Amino acid sequence: MIKAVLFDLDGTLLNRDASLLKFVEGQYDRFSNWLTEIPREKYIARFIELDCRGYVWKDKVYQQLLEEFNVTDLSWETLLQDYITEFHHSCIPFSNLRRTLECLKNHSIQLGMITNGFGQFQMDNIRALGIQGYFHTILISEWEGIKKPNPDIFHRALLQLQVLPNEVMFVGDHPINDMKGAKDAGMWTIWRRDIQWKKVDTDYIIEDLNEIPLIIQQLNKS
Repeated sequence: MIKAVLFDLDGTLLNRDASLLKFVEGQYDRFSNWLTEIPREKYIARFIELDCRGYVWKDKVYQQLLEEFNVTDLSWETLLQDYITEFHHSCIPFSNLRRTLECLKNHSIQLGMITNGFGQFQMDNIRALGIQGYFHTILISEWEGIKKPNPDIFHRALLQLQVLPNEVMFVGDHPINDMKGAKDAGMWTIWRRDIQWKKVDTDYIIEDLNEIPLIIQQLNKS
């Protein structure tokens, strides 16, 4: 019997690729006076490339970006601060996000979130999506002092929700941080398919969040 569902954030609930594109377009416009010699499309494309889908922190991205484009009158610290304070205004959810959370909640499924990242930054993004109130617990790696795929952060969520590992489904997009981490903690797993990964060890695969309630319903009937 599945009693709780835990979610990753980036790439699972938050459409990070679309959100990042929206943010970078806006950032270029905000700092266009300093970037006039750089074509808008070229700046945006190179930022996204250096970002490596979020696995390179932005201090390195901005330093490399300004060096490559030979920008000397704008600091990487200024751009980084803009990212920290402005990104949440660009947050775009995946389709059926709130509908899925509402459906699970209406079926008495406890909801939690485990995400790697910086505490306040991730919490601002969660609030921007308007979903904080759905979750019984939210664990962010910076604030917890431990990150996925370490099973201990998954166990911490279990304790807070007061459920057993085999009563929990974890939904994420990363094969190691999410799927392996959750499996090592004894949980069921749902992989939200990401085209960059070809083969992932998981119990279920989904294309859309609205598939989750049906999976839970079928599993609880078996």
